[in-house]
Amino acid sequence: MLNIILCGAPGSGKGTQSQLIMEHYGLKHLSTGDVLRAEIAKGTELGKQIDALISVGNLVPDDMMYGVIENYIASLPKHCKGTIFDGYPRTVAQAVSLSALLKKYHMDAIMIDLMVDEQLLIQRLLERGKVSGRADDNLNTIRHRIAVYHDQTEPIAHYFLRHGNYFAVNGNHGVEDVFSQVKRIIDRESKH
Repeated sequence: MLNIILCGAPGSGKGTQSQLIMEHYGLKHLSTGDVLRAEIAKGTELGKQIDALISVGNLVPDDMMYGVIENYIASLPKHCKGTIFDGYPRTVAQAVSLSALLKKYHMDAIMIDLMVDEQLLIQRLLERGKVSGRADDNLNTIRHRIAVYHDQTEPIAHYFLRHGNYFAVNGNHGVEDVFSQVKRIIDRESKH
């Protein structure tokens, strides 16, 4: 089973590349937001606890996220080819937990980091803001989001690098070129 943690700063093309990877390799897409909403909709005890937290704007604690992710992994069909993790892990503690959880189910994951120059990220997000009208695609918010990304994600990248399953991709190029780089990594790693 092929599990991919796709990372990159806001504007790096994670959504686009996730879609291409899903279509090309037949992988599932795990959006933590979607999974949390599904857990709430099931009305489970865990779902009720999650709802109580996020309805007042609090983050879901790591131990609760672990339970949600484990429920998701345990419910994967036997024929599942793998998962793209979107929005998880966000901390080193979550990366450690995810690695342990995957090992429990005899799985592993690779991290693919879409590296894009900061000026290009800003340019892409400002352009997207003109089209999408997203309130968070303004210069001040963009700079803050990029700073938060660097603060939270670089330690995660170092964690996966130390474990030999971190791969950087030059995301400064067009969609097709970036996807070619991603495919080379996935094809090589899926043979191991």
